[in-house]
Amino acid sequence: MHWVKEQLKTISLFSQLSYEELDAIVHIATVRTCKPKTIVFMQGDPLDRVFFIVRGTVKIYKTDVSGKEQIVSILHEGEMFPHTGFFRRGTYPAHAEMMNETTLIVIPIEQFEQTLICYPQLCIKLFRIMGEKIIELQTRLEELVFHNTAEQLARLFIRLAKTSGVYVNGRYRLKATLTTRELANMIGTARETVSRVLSQMKQQGVVTTDDDGYYIIDVEALQQKR
Repeated sequence: MHWVKEQLKTISLFSQLSYEELDAIVHIATVRTCKPKTIVFMQGDPLDRVFFIVRGTVKIYKTDVSGKEQIVSILHEGEMFPHTGFFRRGTYPAHAEMMNETTLIVIPIEQFEQTLICYPQLCIKLFRIMGEKIIELQTRLEELVFHNTAEQLARLFIRLAKTSGVYVNGRYRLKATLTTRELANMIGTARETVSRVLSQMKQQGVVTTDDDGYYIIDVEALQQKR
């Protein structure tokens, strides 16, 4: 019980609550540890739970009728998902897959909504988080329309570095390994095109990988390529 409360304090949505206020959430929360590649829900499943990431990385993606994948978000510690679906009944709008071993705090939607009613400050925070996600999606749409693949990939790496990178010796190391196909699925283009642009970036030294396959990003250099 105490461990769950401590972990809830690391979630941005709950970080300002007192330990007494967190008690109400602890009683409706469960902890789940998932192995890599675990899918906790699929697009179209009944929307009945909300998830908070204590440790690990989660890929949120949609698929069309042909099975083509479009990555919506890569989420990390302290974040929640899904970001849509509250205050309505329906289905999950995308798939959620664990990219590495991940620990989640899981809360049923109905009980979470009752908690939001009891703590209006949580509602305000939730609206801010959803607003930030809307702005992010609008930015990605503009990039898709107005920028070529090299510019889109540069902007994607900058965004990933700032949201999920660790600053080391003047560069950012991403927390999750990403395949060329996943990068392509994030900007909605062909894997072969991304592979070609990525090779050019590596030759220029603005993007490299370490021995474990994690991308190392030179944000300052990439900002000149946008």
